[in-house]
Amino acid sequence: MREFIIENLTPGVLSFSDAVFNNLAAVVMAFFIMFTYRITYVGTAFSKRFNVSIGATVIVTTTIMAIISNDIALSLGMVGALSIIRFRTAVKDVRDAVYIFWAIACGIGCGVGQYIMVAIGSLTLFLFFLVTRRTIKANRQLLVILTEPKGQAEVEAIVEEHFGRAMHRISKSQDASQCEIVYSVREGKLVQADEDGGRDITQRLMHINGVIRVSIVEQQDDIAR
Repeated sequence: MREFIIENLTPGVLSFSDAVFNNLAAVVMAFFIMFTYRITYVGTAFSKRFNVSIGATVIVTTTIMAIISNDIALSLGMVGALSIIRFRTAVKDVRDAVYIFWAIACGIGCGVGQYIMVAIGSLTLFLFFLVTRRTIKANRQLLVILTEPKGQAEVEAIVEEHFGRAMHRISKSQDASQCEIVYSVREGKLVQADEDGGRDITQRLMHINGVIRVSIVEQQDDIAR
């Protein structure tokens, strides 16, 4: 038993050609995942840095797996080292977490030489994201307008003229002195409408007599309508 443990604790040597091939496969998969993320991303807040980080994760994971796969002692040490690391960066979208796990899975597969499984799994995910891309609704923008009752009619007319059918009023509350109107606009339509009209909607609304405040808030949660 002792001889078995000593034998398995002895580090294995990865050949130079295997190491090069593993890393080449990792680079190919990294660019494939980055390409998939780019063409299937839904929204206006696309982050190039996050996309590059996904690709780098594949290569880093491959390197780690190549180092520890043949060494039990290093494997246990790596588990202990990773257990004290805390990542506090918030993921802005649940889909981003899926891409992170995908990158880690590809890195593990390339590190241990499971190229066929990595290729099949990645192709399946690519097709899945491509098919479901149109089912994912883009984030929406909320246009919140606080105005005096005397400016209410003009506000509604300006908003309807500016956005047309792209906007949807979701709430309206009023008391004796103030009126708050909330509109929902599809993501990207607000910028497009501002460009088409040649003027920012907030500036147009703030020039109306009686308007107190205009706010634009991003709504990321899916709400059934």
